[in-house]
Amino acid sequence: MSLKKRLIILLGIVTALLAIALESKSQSHEGYIYGKVYTDRTTYTGPMRWGNEEVFWSDLFNAAKANNDYAKLVPKEASDSEWWSNYNWSFSSIWEDKETAHQFTCQFGNLKEIIPISRSRIKVKLKNGGELQLNGDGYNDVESNIQLLDEELGTISVAWERVKRIEFLPTPAKLNQVFGTPLYGTVEGLRREKYTGFIIWDNDERLGSDKLDGDNDDGDVSIKFSDITSIAKSGSGCNVRLKSGRELYLTGSNDVNNGNRGVIVVTPDMGMIKFSWKAFKQLTFLQAPHSGQAYNTFTNPKPLVGSVTVLEGADVAGRIIYDIDEVLDFEIVEGNENDIEYSIPLKNIRKITPKNSDYSQLELTSGQTLFLGNTRDVSEGNSGVLVFEKGKKDPVYIAWRKINEIIFQ
Repeated sequence: MSLKKRLIILLGIVTALLAIALESKSQSHEGYIYGKVYTDRTTYTGPMRWGNEEVFWSDLFNAAKANNDYAKLVPKEASDSEWWSNYNWSFSSIWEDKETAHQFTCQFGNLKEIIPISRSRIKVKLKNGGELQLNGDGYNDVESNIQLLDEELGTISVAWERVKRIEFLPTPAKLNQVFGTPLYGTVEGLRREKYTGFIIWDNDERLGSDKLDGDNDDGDVSIKFSDITSIAKSGSGCNVRLKSGRELYLTGSNDVNNGNRGVIVVTPDMGMIKFSWKAFKQLTFLQAPHSGQAYNTFTNPKPLVGSVTVLEGADVAGRIIYDIDEVLDFEIVEGNENDIEYSIPLKNIRKITPKNSDYSQLELTSGQTLFLGNTRDVSEGNSGVLVFEKGKKDPVYIAWRKINEIIFQ
């Protein structure tokens, strides 16, 4: 056999092995939320879905923080004298204002257990052994029924009031049944923004088995997302191209008009990027490379550590309490740019630089730079930071308006 033929055969074998490896990876089920739901009488085990929404480890869990042990560490004489641009910088007024209540947001992969305390209050256990008490009033992640594909019983919907404890566990690589395949693709914005990742349509649909609803000239249409190649905004509706090559123009539903609640792209290096309908241009679906981030890729949470440079006075370094309540690196910073909302875990942020009362510049660990505003996390509504310097008992409080730059280690 000639050397050329041997090389061709070897190349063919390598190509086949790579194809098998990629196929195996794409068929892995490790991205789905998985665990045990305990009730008074029994335990159910399998993949879970929160109501008809969250189903992947990368999805966000939301509730409100019931209390803040760090608020009392802000010096009263410092907080009560803070004013800027006719804005009341009193720390107590920021914390007590219910419209700016401190929210707890993390990805499901960061959670170890959820234990209901009452109808709307829960205790959350983290992977590092830490615990938090949260209030679920106004959040549908608390009090939602839990859909579960039990290994023996099949599909069951467990009412929230029956739940005694939820234990999250690493998802097996192969499951007998899942809720559906994840949506994956590239979203383009009107200002040429372009992001590729896992997709959530209308702030809700995220599986191939979910359906896109709308009207065409002949009546109501309901199409599985798994049958769609692309969706492009056009006028008061959308142009929808199917895998068959067929094209439809759909209107009359919040799936395809300005009632749409947003198109979300989920990526591990950023978090969640939510295009408002105003900012959205087009979505092109792609084959998902896998089912999403596995449970074990969400590492134990770590305290925020870094340095804070100030506009006047000495710079400080140490353990940072951001906005006087974000303590751990998995917690989320939110901000808007060009009608796109970014929800970024602090571990993905290298540097935050306040630019004015409304906006801050964020440099991500990936090297990308964003100018975000219009949320308390990155504007004058921020409560400031506490910095615990090494070897010192009492923290240093720095008001937001005095911060030049925050650099995380």
